[in-house]
Amino acid sequence: MHQQSPQRRLSSWPDFWFGDKPLKHVVLKMQLGDQILTLEPFPAGIPASMPPPPAGGPDLTALLSDELLLRILAALPDPLHSPASLVCKRWLRLLGRLRRSLTLLDWPFLYHRLPLRFPDLTDVDLVPASFASPSSCTATGGGVLTRGLVSVRMDPHAEPPIGGCRFLPTDVIDRGLEALARGCAGLRKLALVSAASESSLLTVAGECATLQELELHRCTDLALGPISAFKNLQILRLVGSVEGLYGGPGVTDIGLTILANGCKRLVKLELSGCEGSYDGISAVGRCCLMLEELTICDHRMDGGWMAALSFCENLKTLRLQSCKKIDTDPGPEEHLGSCPTIERLQLQRCQLRDKRSLHALFMVCESVREIMFQDCWGLDDEMFRITSIGRWVKFLSLEGCSLLTTEGLELVILSWKDLQRLVVISCNKVKDDEVTPALASLFSVLKELKWRPDSKSVLDMNLAGTGMGKKGARFFRKFLQGRQHLKGKAEENP
Repeated sequence: MHQQSPQRRLSSWPDFWFGDKPLKHVVLKMQLGDQILTLEPFPAGIPASMPPPPAGGPDLTALLSDELLLRILAALPDPLHSPASLVCKRWLRLLGRLRRSLTLLDWPFLYHRLPLRFPDLTDVDLVPASFASPSSCTATGGGVLTRGLVSVRMDPHAEPPIGGCRFLPTDVIDRGLEALARGCAGLRKLALVSAASESSLLTVAGECATLQELELHRCTDLALGPISAFKNLQILRLVGSVEGLYGGPGVTDIGLTILANGCKRLVKLELSGCEGSYDGISAVGRCCLMLEELTICDHRMDGGWMAALSFCENLKTLRLQSCKKIDTDPGPEEHLGSCPTIERLQLQRCQLRDKRSLHALFMVCESVREIMFQDCWGLDDEMFRITSIGRWVKFLSLEGCSLLTTEGLELVILSWKDLQRLVVISCNKVKDDEVTPALASLFSVLKELKWRPDSKSVLDMNLAGTGMGKKGARFFRKFLQGRQHLKGKAEENP
C-alpha cells in the first residue's frame, strides 16, 4: 500500500485533525523557526498499534500566537467550526471572533454572554428571541403556532386566537439592546421588534455608528421617531404585520413622512404589511433622493398610491410581493405620471385580476427593461397583453403562470425588438408543439433562453427517437403473459 509523503498529509491537516479516528501512525512536530508544521512517522521499532498519547499531553497549538491560530482556524470549512470550538476554551474564543452573523433564539444569552462570545458580529437577528416562549404565556390550553423560528401559543378564546403576551416586556428588550450596543459596536445589520423604547433605539444608533441595514417588525408610526439617529442607514425594512403571526397598528402616512425626513440616504426600502396612500409614498419620493429599490409586500394602501411613484426620480427596481391588489383606484391616466428610471419590475405571488390597475402599473413603468412574473394568479393572455406597453424590454421571466398560452406569449414578445433574454418555467399552457416558425426564429437570436414551460412536453421531446417510454408497456405485457402461462400449467397439473 502506497504511503503518502508528509507534505501530502500536511495539506489535509484540518480533515484528519477533526476525524473520527485517533492518530495512530503519525506524530506532530512543530518547528518554531519558520512556523512550519511537519509530520514524521514513528521511529523504527515502535509498533504502529501503539496507543495515542494521553489526553493530558502538551497542547502543541499553545506555541502559536492568537493571530496565527486565528488564520489557521479561518481556513477551516464552516461545518467544522462547531466541532472545533469544543477542543478547548481558546479555540472557542477565537472561533467566536470569526462569527459574523447570528440569529438569536434565547434572549437571556444576549445580555449575559453574547458580547463576550461573539465580539465581532456584524449581522444580528433578534426577532425570534423577542417572542415570549410558549411556556411563559398565560394562555392555557390550545396549541402552539410555529412559523419559521418563532413559536407562539394559541388562545382558543381570543380573537384572533393568539395570546396577547407574544413579545417580551419592553424593559427586557431595552436591557438586551443596550448590552448589544455596548458589546457589538461594529454592527452593520440588525433585525428587531419595535417593542423597544425610544431611548434604547437611540443607544443602538449612538453606539453602532456603522449600522447600514435595519429591520423593524411590528413597526408603528411611533417606533419611527428615533429613525433619524441612524446616520448611515441605507437599507430599511418595515414590517407592520405578518398574517397568521401578529398584527398591529401598522405604518401609515404619518410614519412614512417621519421616515422620509429622517432617512434621506436610503437606497433600499421595503414596506411589508403597511398602510399609507399617495401622501406617504410621495413624501418618500421627494425626500429620499438616493432611493433605488422599493419593495411593497402585502400592502394595505389606499387607492391612488401608485401615482406617487413618479416622485421617485432615481428608482430603478420596483418589486411587488404577495399583494392581493395593486391599486384599487389608480385614477385617470393623465394624473398617473411615469417613472422613467425604473428598469426592473418584479411581481411575485400577486393577484392580477384587475386589468385597470395592471395597466396603470405599466403606464408608470413604461420604460422598464426587465419584467418578472412569478406565481402570479390571474395572468392570462388578456392581462399579459398589457405588458406590451413597455417597448424596450430586454429580459422577461415567467414562472408558474399557468393561464398564459403560447399564442398570448408570442403576441407580446414578437413586438419587443430589444428582447435578449427569455425565461419560461412551469407555464403549463405554453406548449413546445405550438411554437411557430416566427417564435423559433426569435429563440435563435436570443442571448439567453431557459425554456421549460411544460415538463411533460419537454420529456417527450427529449425521448423522441430513443425508443424509451414504451418499454414499460412491453414489460408489463410480458409479465402478464408469463403469469397466465404459469396459471395454465398449474391448472393442468393440480
